[in-house]
Amino acid sequence: MTAAPNLVNAPEFTVSELSSALKRTVEDRFGHVRVRGEISGFRGPHSSGHCYFALKDESAKIEAVIWKFAHARMRFKPQEGLEVIATGKLTTYPNSSKYQIVIDSLEPAGIGALMALMEERKKKLAAEGLFDEARKQLLPWLPEVIGVVTSPTGAVIRDILHRLEDRFPRRVLVWPVKVQGEGSAEQVAAAIRGFNALPEGGRIPRPDLLIVARGGGSLEDLWSFNEEIVVRAAAESHIPLISAVGHETDITLIDFVADKRAPTPTAAAEMAVPVRSELFAEVAALARRTMVCWQRGQEARRNELRAAARALPAANELLAIPRQRLDHLGAGLPRGLKANTHAHFRRFAASSSRLTIGVLRGQVAHARQRLTVSGERITLSARALLHRRRERFAGLEIRLKASKLANAKAQRNAIARDLERTHRLAERAHRALTTALQRMEARVAHRGQLLSALSYRGVLERGFALVRDERGHAVHSAADVGPSANLSIEFADGRVAATADADRPPPAARKQQAPRETKPAAPKRVTKPVDQGSLF
Repeated sequence: MTAAPNLVNAPEFTVSELSSALKRTVEDRFGHVRVRGEISGFRGPHSSGHCYFALKDESAKIEAVIWKFAHARMRFKPQEGLEVIATGKLTTYPNSSKYQIVIDSLEPAGIGALMALMEERKKKLAAEGLFDEARKQLLPWLPEVIGVVTSPTGAVIRDILHRLEDRFPRRVLVWPVKVQGEGSAEQVAAAIRGFNALPEGGRIPRPDLLIVARGGGSLEDLWSFNEEIVVRAAAESHIPLISAVGHETDITLIDFVADKRAPTPTAAAEMAVPVRSELFAEVAALARRTMVCWQRGQEARRNELRAAARALPAANELLAIPRQRLDHLGAGLPRGLKANTHAHFRRFAASSSRLTIGVLRGQVAHARQRLTVSGERITLSARALLHRRRERFAGLEIRLKASKLANAKAQRNAIARDLERTHRLAERAHRALTTALQRMEARVAHRGQLLSALSYRGVLERGFALVRDERGHAVHSAADVGPSANLSIEFADGRVAATADADRPPPAARKQQAPRETKPAAPKRVTKPVDQGSLF
Protein backbone atom coordinates (compact mmCIF):
# COMPACT_ATOMS: atom_id res chain seq x y z
CA MET A 1 0.00 0.00 0.00
CA THR A 2 2.92 2.42 0.80
CA ALA A 3 5.22 1.38 -2.12
CA ALA A 4 2.83 2.38 -4.85
CA PRO A 5 2.72 6.10 -4.00
CA ASN A 6 6.52 6.15 -3.76
CA LEU A 7 6.83 4.63 -7.22
CA VAL A 8 4.31 7.09 -8.60
CA ASN A 9 6.24 10.07 -7.17
CA ALA A 10 9.70 8.82 -8.41
CA PRO A 11 11.24 11.05 -11.14
CA GLU A 12 11.10 9.77 -14.70
CA PHE A 13 14.32 9.55 -16.82
CA THR A 14 14.62 9.10 -20.52
CA VAL A 15 17.04 6.50 -21.73
CA SER A 16 19.49 9.18 -22.92
CA GLU A 17 19.30 11.00 -19.57
CA LEU A 18 19.94 7.80 -17.63
CA SER A 19 22.87 6.88 -19.91
CA SER A 20 24.38 10.35 -19.50
CA ALA A 21 24.04 10.15 -15.73
CA LEU A 22 25.75 6.76 -15.65
CA LYS A 23 28.51 8.07 -17.95
CA ARG A 24 29.21 11.05 -15.67
CA THR A 25 29.20 8.82 -12.58
CA VAL A 26 31.68 6.33 -14.06
CA GLU A 27 34.00 9.03 -15.46
CA ASP A 28 34.00 11.01 -12.19
CA ARG A 29 34.66 7.92 -10.07
CA PHE A 30 37.32 6.34 -12.35
CA GLY A 31 38.89 9.30 -14.12
CA HIS A 32 42.37 7.79 -14.50
CA VAL A 33 43.17 4.07 -14.05
CA ARG A 34 45.89 1.53 -14.86
CA VAL A 35 44.66 -1.91 -15.89
CA ARG A 36 46.73 -5.05 -16.38
CA GLY A 37 45.40 -7.71 -18.71
CA GLU A 38 45.79 -9.73 -21.88
CA ILE A 39 44.79 -8.26 -25.25
CA SER A 40 41.94 -10.24 -26.81
CA GLY A 41 40.09 -9.80 -30.10
CA PHE A 42 42.61 -7.38 -31.64
CA ARG A 43 42.51 -7.36 -35.45
CA GLY A 44 44.57 -4.27 -36.23
CA PRO A 45 43.46 -0.64 -36.58
CA HIS A 46 39.99 0.02 -37.98
CA SER A 47 39.59 1.81 -41.32
CA SER A 48 39.09 5.00 -39.30
CA GLY A 49 42.45 4.48 -37.54
CA HIS A 50 40.93 3.60 -34.14
CA CYS A 51 41.66 0.27 -32.40
CA TYR A 52 38.97 -1.82 -30.69
CA PHE A 53 39.73 -4.89 -28.54
CA ALA A 54 39.27 -6.25 -25.00
CA LEU A 55 41.46 -6.70 -21.91
CA LYS A 56 40.87 -9.90 -19.98
CA ASP A 57 42.25 -11.98 -17.15
CA GLU A 58 41.17 -15.32 -15.66
CA SER A 59 37.66 -14.21 -14.61
CA ALA A 60 36.72 -10.89 -16.26
CA LYS A 61 36.91 -8.87 -19.46
CA ILE A 62 36.63 -5.15 -20.24
CA GLU A 63 36.24 -3.52 -23.65
CA ALA A 64 39.00 -1.14 -24.71
CA VAL A 65 39.46 1.48 -27.41
CA ILE A 66 42.51 3.43 -28.59
CA TRP A 67 41.82 6.53 -30.62
CA LYS A 68 43.76 7.20 -33.82
CA PHE A 69 45.91 10.07 -32.47
CA ALA A 70 46.87 8.06 -29.34
CA HIS A 71 47.73 4.95 -31.40
CA ALA A 72 50.03 6.97 -33.68
CA ARG A 73 52.25 8.16 -30.80
CA MET A 74 52.34 4.87 -28.87
CA ARG A 75 55.77 3.30 -28.42
CA PHE A 76 54.36 -0.24 -28.04
CA LYS A 77 51.63 -1.20 -30.47
CA PRO A 78 48.88 -3.58 -29.28
CA GLN A 79 49.09 -7.21 -30.44
CA GLU A 80 46.83 -10.19 -29.96
CA GLY A 81 47.67 -12.20 -26.81
CA LEU A 82 50.16 -9.67 -25.39
CA GLU A 83 49.93 -8.99 -21.63
CA VAL A 84 50.03 -5.23 -21.14
CA ILE A 85 49.46 -2.48 -18.60
CA ALA A 86 47.00 0.03 -20.05
CA THR A 87 46.61 3.59 -18.72
CA GLY A 88 43.45 5.55 -19.49
CA LYS A 89 40.01 6.51 -18.25
CA LEU A 90 36.74 4.59 -17.88
CA THR A 91 33.66 5.67 -19.78
CA THR A 92 30.44 4.17 -21.08
CA TYR A 93 29.12 3.47 -24.55
CA PRO A 94 25.38 4.31 -24.50
CA ASN A 95 24.54 2.54 -27.77
CA SER A 96 25.23 -0.89 -26.25
CA SER A 97 24.86 -0.16 -22.49
CA LYS A 98 28.43 -1.19 -21.62
CA TYR A 99 31.47 0.41 -20.06
CA GLN A 100 34.93 0.57 -21.64
CA ILE A 101 38.38 1.98 -21.09
CA VAL A 102 39.81 4.65 -23.39
CA ILE A 103 43.55 3.90 -23.44
CA ASP A 104 46.08 6.75 -23.62
CA SER A 105 49.31 4.73 -23.16
CA LEU A 106 50.27 1.08 -23.35
CA GLU A 107 53.30 -0.83 -22.05
CA PRO A 108 54.17 -4.53 -21.78
CA ALA A 109 53.55 -6.15 -18.41
CA GLY A 110 57.08 -7.12 -17.31
CA ILE A 111 60.20 -8.57 -18.87
CA GLY A 112 58.45 -11.79 -19.91
CA ALA A 113 56.05 -9.94 -22.15
CA LEU A 114 58.90 -7.96 -23.71
CA MET A 115 60.88 -11.12 -24.37
CA ALA A 116 57.83 -12.82 -25.90
CA LEU A 117 57.23 -9.78 -28.11
CA MET A 118 60.90 -9.70 -29.07
CA GLU A 119 60.92 -13.43 -29.97
CA GLU A 120 57.77 -13.07 -32.05
CA ARG A 121 59.21 -10.06 -33.90
CA LYS A 122 62.49 -11.90 -34.39
CA LYS A 123 60.73 -14.85 -36.03
CA LYS A 124 58.76 -12.52 -38.29
CA LEU A 125 61.85 -10.61 -39.49
CA ALA A 126 63.88 -13.80 -39.88
CA ALA A 127 61.13 -15.25 -42.08
CA GLU A 128 61.53 -12.21 -44.35
CA GLY A 129 65.26 -12.99 -44.74
CA LEU A 130 66.57 -9.86 -42.99
CA PHE A 131 68.98 -11.92 -40.82
CA ASP A 132 70.56 -13.94 -43.67
CA GLU A 133 74.34 -13.93 -43.74
CA ALA A 134 74.37 -13.76 -47.55
CA ARG A 135 72.96 -10.23 -47.57
CA LYS A 136 75.50 -8.80 -45.10
CA GLN A 137 78.31 -6.56 -46.40
CA LEU A 138 82.03 -6.65 -45.68
CA LEU A 139 83.45 -3.84 -43.56
CA PRO A 140 85.93 -1.50 -45.28
CA TRP A 141 89.51 -2.15 -44.18
CA LEU A 142 90.36 1.53 -43.60
CA PRO A 143 87.33 3.87 -43.90
CA GLU A 144 87.93 7.53 -44.62
CA VAL A 145 84.74 8.79 -42.90
CA ILE A 146 82.89 7.02 -40.06
CA GLY A 147 79.28 7.90 -39.19
CA VAL A 148 78.16 7.40 -35.58
CA VAL A 149 74.49 7.28 -34.55
CA THR A 150 74.28 7.81 -30.78
CA SER A 151 73.52 10.34 -28.06
CA PRO A 152 75.86 13.36 -28.21
CA THR A 153 75.93 13.77 -24.41
CA GLY A 154 76.69 10.23 -23.26
CA ALA A 155 80.00 8.51 -22.54
CA VAL A 156 79.63 6.28 -25.62
CA ILE A 157 80.65 8.90 -28.18
CA ARG A 158 83.65 9.92 -26.05
CA ASP A 159 84.79 6.29 -25.78
CA ILE A 160 84.50 5.79 -29.54
CA LEU A 161 86.38 9.01 -30.36
CA HIS A 162 89.10 8.23 -27.82
CA ARG A 163 89.56 4.70 -29.14
CA LEU A 164 89.69 5.89 -32.78
CA GLU A 165 92.28 8.53 -31.81
CA ASP A 166 94.44 5.87 -30.17
CA ARG A 167 94.22 3.36 -33.00
CA PHE A 168 93.93 5.31 -36.25
CA PRO A 169 92.48 8.87 -36.36
CA ARG A 170 89.67 9.15 -38.89
CA ARG A 171 87.04 11.76 -39.70
CA VAL A 172 83.88 11.11 -37.64
CA LEU A 173 80.37 12.43 -38.34
CA VAL A 174 77.97 12.21 -35.37
CA TRP A 175 74.18 12.16 -35.93
CA PRO A 176 72.72 13.04 -32.50
CA VAL A 177 69.66 11.00 -31.52
CA LYS A 178 67.74 9.89 -28.46
CA VAL A 179 68.73 6.34 -27.52
CA GLN A 180 65.75 5.57 -25.26
CA GLY A 181 62.25 6.80 -24.59
CA GLU A 182 59.43 7.88 -26.85
CA GLY A 183 60.46 8.83 -30.38
CA SER A 184 63.99 7.40 -30.05
CA ALA A 185 63.36 4.55 -32.52
CA GLU A 186 62.15 6.98 -35.18
CA GLN A 187 65.21 9.20 -34.67
CA VAL A 188 67.66 6.27 -34.97
CA ALA A 189 65.96 5.01 -38.15
CA ALA A 190 65.96 8.55 -39.59
CA ALA A 191 69.68 8.91 -38.83
CA ILE A 192 70.57 5.64 -40.61
CA ARG A 193 68.50 6.60 -43.65
CA GLY A 194 69.90 10.16 -43.54
CA PHE A 195 73.52 8.94 -43.71
CA ASN A 196 72.59 6.69 -46.67
CA ALA A 197 70.88 9.62 -48.43
CA LEU A 198 74.04 11.77 -48.46
CA PRO A 199 75.34 12.13 -52.05
CA GLU A 200 78.79 11.07 -53.15
CA GLY A 201 81.14 14.06 -53.37
CA GLY A 202 78.69 16.41 -51.64
CA ARG A 203 79.39 19.19 -49.17
CA ILE A 204 78.96 16.71 -46.31
CA PRO A 205 81.01 13.56 -47.07
CA ARG A 206 79.16 10.26 -47.21
CA PRO A 207 80.43 7.83 -44.52
CA ASP A 208 82.16 4.61 -45.51
CA LEU A 209 81.06 2.89 -42.28
CA LEU A 210 78.21 3.39 -39.77
CA ILE A 211 78.28 2.64 -36.03
CA VAL A 212 74.97 2.52 -34.12
CA ALA A 213 76.00 2.68 -30.47
CA ARG A 214 74.45 2.88 -27.01
CA GLY A 215 75.62 2.03 -23.49
CA GLY A 216 74.26 -0.77 -21.36
CA GLY A 217 70.86 -0.85 -19.71
CA SER A 218 67.75 -2.87 -19.04
CA LEU A 219 65.64 -4.49 -21.72
CA GLU A 220 63.16 -1.59 -21.51
CA ASP A 221 66.00 0.93 -21.98
CA LEU A 222 67.31 -0.92 -25.06
CA TRP A 223 63.86 -1.56 -26.52
CA SER A 224 64.17 1.18 -29.16
CA PHE A 225 66.73 -0.99 -30.97
CA ASN A 226 64.19 -3.85 -31.10
CA GLU A 227 61.64 -1.75 -32.97
CA GLU A 228 60.77 -2.81 -36.51
CA ILE A 229 61.48 0.63 -37.97
CA VAL A 230 65.09 0.53 -36.69
CA VAL A 231 65.70 -3.05 -37.85
CA ARG A 232 64.35 -2.36 -41.33
CA ALA A 233 66.36 0.87 -41.65
CA ALA A 234 69.54 -1.06 -40.75
CA ALA A 235 68.66 -3.79 -43.27
CA GLU A 236 68.12 -1.20 -46.03
CA SER A 237 71.46 0.52 -45.35
CA HIS A 238 73.86 0.43 -48.31
CA ILE A 239 76.69 1.54 -46.00
CA PRO A 240 78.25 -1.27 -43.90
CA LEU A 241 76.88 -1.02 -40.35
CA ILE A 242 78.27 -2.11 -36.96
CA SER A 243 75.81 -2.61 -34.08
CA ALA A 244 77.26 -1.67 -30.68
CA VAL A 245 74.19 -1.56 -28.44
CA GLY A 246 74.59 -2.40 -24.74
CA HIS A 247 77.18 -4.68 -23.20
CA GLU A 248 78.31 -8.08 -24.42
CA THR A 249 75.37 -9.90 -22.75
CA ASP A 250 72.75 -7.52 -24.17
CA ILE A 251 71.07 -8.79 -27.34
CA THR A 252 68.83 -6.63 -29.57
CA LEU A 253 67.27 -7.26 -32.96
CA ILE A 254 69.54 -4.74 -34.67
CA ASP A 255 72.48 -7.05 -33.78
CA PHE A 256 71.04 -9.76 -36.07
CA VAL A 257 70.53 -7.49 -39.07
CA ALA A 258 73.75 -5.46 -38.76
CA ASP A 259 76.74 -6.39 -40.91
CA LYS A 260 78.86 -6.78 -37.75
CA ARG A 261 77.99 -6.92 -34.04
CA ALA A 262 80.35 -5.42 -31.47
CA PRO A 263 80.04 -6.39 -27.78
CA THR A 264 80.69 -2.78 -26.68
CA PRO A 265 80.98 0.65 -28.38
CA THR A 266 84.75 0.57 -27.73
CA ALA A 267 84.99 -2.78 -29.51
CA ALA A 268 83.08 -1.25 -32.44
CA ALA A 269 85.76 1.43 -32.76
CA GLU A 270 88.41 -1.30 -32.72
CA MET A 271 86.57 -3.18 -35.49
CA ALA A 272 86.25 -0.01 -37.56
CA VAL A 273 89.97 0.83 -37.95
CA PRO A 274 93.26 -1.03 -37.53
CA VAL A 275 96.09 0.03 -35.19
CA ARG A 276 98.21 2.65 -36.90
CA SER A 277 101.49 1.71 -35.16
CA GLU A 278 100.99 -1.94 -36.04
CA LEU A 279 100.40 -0.94 -39.65
CA PHE A 280 103.64 1.07 -39.65
CA ALA A 281 105.54 -1.90 -38.19
CA GLU A 282 103.95 -4.28 -40.68
CA VAL A 283 104.72 -1.96 -43.60
CA ALA A 284 108.36 -1.63 -42.43
CA ALA A 285 108.66 -5.43 -42.11
CA LEU A 286 107.17 -5.88 -45.56
CA ALA A 287 109.61 -3.30 -46.93
CA ARG A 288 112.57 -5.14 -45.40
CA ARG A 289 111.33 -8.46 -46.72
CA THR A 290 110.81 -6.90 -50.15
CA MET A 291 114.37 -5.54 -50.19
CA VAL A 292 115.85 -8.91 -49.11
CA CYS A 293 113.82 -10.73 -51.76
CA TRP A 294 114.95 -8.25 -54.40
CA GLN A 295 118.61 -8.64 -53.42
CA ARG A 296 118.33 -12.42 -53.49
CA GLY A 297 116.71 -12.28 -56.89
CA GLN A 298 119.41 -10.02 -58.26
CA GLU A 299 122.13 -12.34 -56.93
CA ALA A 300 120.39 -15.38 -58.47
CA ARG A 301 120.15 -13.65 -61.86
CA ARG A 302 123.80 -12.60 -61.65
CA ASN A 303 124.85 -16.23 -61.01
CA GLU A 304 122.68 -17.46 -63.87
CA LEU A 305 124.26 -14.90 -66.20
CA ARG A 306 127.75 -15.97 -65.22
CA ALA A 307 126.91 -19.66 -65.78
CA ALA A 308 125.40 -18.90 -69.17
CA ALA A 309 128.47 -16.87 -70.15
CA ARG A 310 130.77 -19.75 -69.24
CA ALA A 311 128.71 -22.17 -71.35
CA LEU A 312 128.87 -20.01 -74.50
CA PRO A 313 131.68 -20.79 -77.11
CA ALA A 314 134.30 -18.20 -78.05
CA ALA A 315 133.64 -15.67 -80.81
CA ASN A 316 136.52 -16.94 -83.03
CA GLU A 317 135.08 -20.44 -82.98
CA LEU A 318 131.64 -19.20 -83.94
CA LEU A 319 132.93 -17.08 -86.88
CA ALA A 320 135.51 -19.52 -88.32
CA ILE A 321 133.18 -21.44 -90.67
CA PRO A 322 131.31 -18.33 -91.90
CA ARG A 323 134.66 -16.70 -92.67
CA GLN A 324 135.76 -19.75 -94.68
CA ARG A 325 132.49 -19.77 -96.61
CA LEU A 326 132.89 -16.06 -97.36
CA ASP A 327 136.40 -16.59 -98.73
CA HIS A 328 135.21 -19.45 -101.00
CA LEU A 329 132.32 -17.39 -102.39
CA GLY A 330 134.55 -14.36 -102.95
CA ALA A 331 136.93 -16.49 -105.06
CA GLY A 332 134.10 -17.73 -107.33
CA LEU A 333 132.51 -14.32 -107.84
CA PRO A 334 134.55 -13.28 -111.01
CA ARG A 335 133.65 -16.51 -112.81
CA GLY A 336 129.99 -16.04 -111.98
CA LEU A 337 130.00 -12.48 -113.30
CA LYS A 338 131.51 -13.62 -116.62
CA ALA A 339 128.98 -16.48 -117.00
CA ASN A 340 126.08 -14.14 -116.25
CA THR A 341 127.26 -11.59 -118.79
CA HIS A 342 127.67 -14.28 -121.51
CA ALA A 343 124.10 -15.59 -120.84
CA HIS A 344 122.58 -12.12 -121.20
CA PHE A 345 124.52 -11.49 -124.42
CA ARG A 346 123.13 -14.67 -125.98
CA ARG A 347 119.56 -13.70 -124.97
CA PHE A 348 119.95 -10.27 -126.57
CA ALA A 349 121.35 -11.82 -129.75
CA ALA A 350 118.36 -14.18 -130.09
CA SER A 351 115.93 -11.28 -129.61
CA SER A 352 117.70 -9.13 -132.25
CA SER A 353 117.47 -11.97 -134.80
CA ARG A 354 113.69 -12.01 -134.45
CA LEU A 355 113.36 -8.23 -134.99
CA THR A 356 113.26 -8.10 -138.89
CA ILE A 357 111.51 -5.67 -141.37
CA GLY A 358 108.91 -8.28 -142.37
CA VAL A 359 107.85 -8.90 -138.82
CA LEU A 360 107.48 -5.19 -138.17
CA ARG A 361 105.41 -4.73 -141.38
CA GLY A 362 103.12 -7.62 -140.40
CA GLN A 363 102.54 -6.14 -136.98
CA VAL A 364 101.80 -2.72 -138.49
CA ALA A 365 99.33 -4.27 -141.01
CA HIS A 366 97.61 -6.19 -138.21
CA ALA A 367 97.32 -3.03 -136.10
CA ARG A 368 95.96 -1.10 -139.12
CA GLN A 369 93.28 -3.78 -139.69
CA ARG A 370 92.25 -3.67 -136.07
CA LEU A 371 92.03 0.14 -136.29
CA THR A 372 89.79 -0.07 -139.38
CA VAL A 373 87.45 -2.58 -137.76
CA SER A 374 87.27 -0.47 -134.61
CA GLY A 375 86.46 2.68 -136.66
CA GLU A 376 83.60 0.90 -138.47
CA ARG A 377 82.21 -0.38 -135.16
CA ILE A 378 82.43 3.12 -133.67
CA THR A 379 80.56 4.58 -136.68
CA LEU A 380 77.76 2.01 -136.39
CA SER A 381 77.53 2.60 -132.65
CA ALA A 382 77.35 6.36 -133.12
CA ARG A 383 74.57 6.02 -135.72
CA ALA A 384 72.57 3.68 -133.43
CA LEU A 385 73.03 6.01 -130.47
CA LEU A 386 72.01 9.02 -132.53
CA HIS A 387 68.90 7.17 -133.75
CA ARG A 388 67.89 6.25 -130.19
CA ARG A 389 68.44 9.78 -129.04
CA ARG A 390 66.24 11.15 -131.85
CA GLU A 391 63.46 8.72 -130.98
CA ARG A 392 63.73 9.65 -127.31
CA PHE A 393 63.65 13.40 -128.06
CA ALA A 394 60.64 12.88 -130.34
CA GLY A 395 58.78 11.11 -127.53
CA LEU A 396 59.74 13.82 -125.08
CA GLU A 397 58.51 16.46 -127.55
CA ILE A 398 55.11 14.76 -127.81
CA ARG A 399 54.82 14.43 -124.02
CA LEU A 400 55.91 18.04 -123.57
CA LYS A 401 53.26 19.32 -125.99
CA ALA A 402 50.59 17.24 -124.26
CA SER A 403 51.62 18.41 -120.78
CA LYS A 404 51.81 22.00 -122.04
CA LEU A 405 48.24 21.84 -123.30
CA ALA A 406 47.06 20.20 -120.07
CA ASN A 407 48.87 22.78 -117.95
CA ALA A 408 47.44 25.66 -119.97
CA LYS A 409 43.95 24.21 -119.59
CA ALA A 410 44.43 23.80 -115.86
CA GLN A 411 45.70 27.38 -115.55
CA ARG A 412 42.67 28.67 -117.51
CA ASN A 413 40.35 26.74 -115.17
CA ALA A 414 42.14 28.09 -112.08
CA ILE A 415 41.95 31.64 -113.45
CA ALA A 416 38.25 31.19 -114.16
CA ARG A 417 37.62 29.90 -110.65
CA ASP A 418 39.59 32.78 -109.12
CA LEU A 419 37.71 35.28 -111.30
CA GLU A 420 34.37 33.82 -110.26
CA ARG A 421 35.41 33.90 -106.62
CA THR A 422 36.53 37.54 -107.01
CA HIS A 423 33.11 38.44 -108.49
CA ARG A 424 31.33 36.74 -105.59
CA LEU A 425 33.52 38.51 -103.03
CA ALA A 426 32.96 41.86 -104.79
CA GLU A 427 29.18 41.34 -104.69
CA ARG A 428 29.33 40.38 -101.00
CA ALA A 429 31.52 43.41 -100.25
CA HIS A 430 29.09 45.68 -102.13
CA ARG A 431 26.11 44.28 -100.23
CA ALA A 432 27.97 44.57 -96.91
CA LEU A 433 29.00 48.16 -97.69
CA THR A 434 25.43 49.09 -98.63
CA THR A 435 24.09 47.51 -95.44
CA ALA A 436 26.72 49.29 -93.31
CA LEU A 437 25.90 52.66 -94.92
CA GLN A 438 22.19 52.12 -94.32
CA ARG A 439 22.83 51.28 -90.69
CA MET A 440 25.04 54.35 -90.25
CA GLU A 441 22.43 56.60 -91.93
CA ALA A 442 19.73 55.19 -89.63
CA ARG A 443 21.97 55.72 -86.61
CA VAL A 444 22.74 59.32 -87.66
CA ALA A 445 19.04 60.00 -88.17
CA HIS A 446 18.24 58.48 -84.78
CA ARG A 447 20.96 60.58 -83.11
CA GLY A 448 19.58 63.72 -84.83
CA GLN A 449 16.07 62.95 -83.58
CA LEU A 450 17.39 62.33 -80.08
CA LEU A 451 19.38 65.59 -80.22
CA SER A 452 16.30 67.49 -81.34
CA ALA A 453 14.24 65.88 -78.55
CA LEU A 454 16.81 66.77 -75.88
CA SER A 455 17.53 70.30 -77.19
CA TYR A 456 16.24 73.22 -75.09
CA ARG A 457 14.86 74.85 -78.21
CA GLY A 458 12.03 72.36 -78.20
CA VAL A 459 11.12 73.64 -74.75
CA LEU A 460 11.22 77.21 -76.07
CA GLU A 461 8.82 76.27 -78.83
CA ARG A 462 6.32 75.12 -76.18
CA GLY A 463 6.15 78.69 -74.77
CA PHE A 464 9.03 78.87 -72.34
CA ALA A 465 11.88 81.41 -72.37
CA LEU A 466 15.57 81.36 -71.41
CA VAL A 467 16.89 84.30 -69.35
CA ARG A 468 20.59 85.22 -69.51
CA ASP A 469 22.57 87.93 -67.68
CA GLU A 470 25.03 90.42 -69.16
CA ARG A 471 27.80 87.79 -69.39
CA GLY A 472 25.55 85.36 -71.21
CA HIS A 473 25.11 83.00 -68.26
CA ALA A 474 21.71 81.46 -67.63
CA VAL A 475 19.76 82.91 -64.67
CA HIS A 476 18.22 80.15 -62.55
CA SER A 477 16.32 82.18 -59.89
CA ALA A 478 15.00 85.69 -59.21
CA ALA A 479 17.41 86.12 -56.32
CA ASP A 480 20.28 86.05 -58.79
CA VAL A 481 19.00 89.22 -60.56
CA GLY A 482 20.30 92.51 -59.14
CA PRO A 483 18.75 95.98 -59.40
CA SER A 484 18.78 97.45 -62.93
CA ALA A 485 20.45 94.32 -64.27
CA ASN A 486 20.57 93.96 -68.06
CA LEU A 487 18.94 90.70 -69.11
CA SER A 488 18.50 88.87 -72.40
CA ILE A 489 15.32 86.81 -72.85
CA GLU A 490 15.43 84.17 -75.59
CA PHE A 491 12.20 82.91 -77.15
CA ALA A 492 11.70 80.32 -79.82
CA ASP A 493 11.63 82.95 -82.55
CA GLY A 494 14.32 85.38 -81.23
CA ARG A 495 15.81 87.33 -78.32
CA VAL A 496 14.52 90.39 -76.37
CA ALA A 497 16.59 92.72 -74.13
CA ALA A 498 15.17 93.67 -70.70
CA THR A 499 16.18 95.62 -67.60
CA ALA A 500 15.35 94.58 -64.00
CA ASP A 501 13.61 96.89 -61.49
CA ALA A 502 15.83 99.48 -59.81
CA ASP A 503 14.34 98.86 -56.33
CA ARG A 504 15.20 95.12 -56.27
CA PRO A 505 17.41 93.93 -53.45
CA PRO A 506 20.99 93.03 -54.39
CA PRO A 507 21.58 89.36 -55.22
CA ALA A 508 22.64 87.16 -52.30
CA ALA A 509 26.21 85.79 -52.31
CA ARG A 510 26.30 82.36 -53.67
CA LYS A 511 27.69 79.60 -51.43
CA GLN A 512 31.01 78.23 -52.49
CA GLN A 513 30.52 74.62 -53.29
CA ALA A 514 33.27 72.21 -52.44
CA PRO A 515 34.96 70.88 -55.53
CA ARG A 516 33.71 67.46 -56.30
CA GLU A 517 36.08 64.62 -56.94
CA THR A 518 36.32 64.18 -60.63
CA LYS A 519 35.55 60.74 -61.87
CA PRO A 520 35.97 59.42 -65.33
CA ALA A 521 32.62 59.85 -67.01
CA ALA A 522 31.03 56.94 -68.77
CA PRO A 523 30.68 57.38 -72.52
CA LYS A 524 27.31 58.88 -73.50
CA ARG A 525 25.42 58.43 -76.67
CA VAL A 526 24.39 62.12 -76.87
CA THR A 527 26.28 65.14 -75.41
CA LYS A 528 24.68 68.49 -74.60
CA PRO A 529 26.29 71.78 -75.74
CA VAL A 530 28.36 73.43 -73.03
CA ASP A 531 26.47 76.76 -73.11
CA GLN A 532 22.93 75.33 -73.31
CA GLY A 533 21.99 76.12 -69.69
CA SER A 534 18.85 74.92 -67.90
CA LEU A 535 15.28 76.20 -67.82
CA PHE A 536 14.47 74.94 -64.31
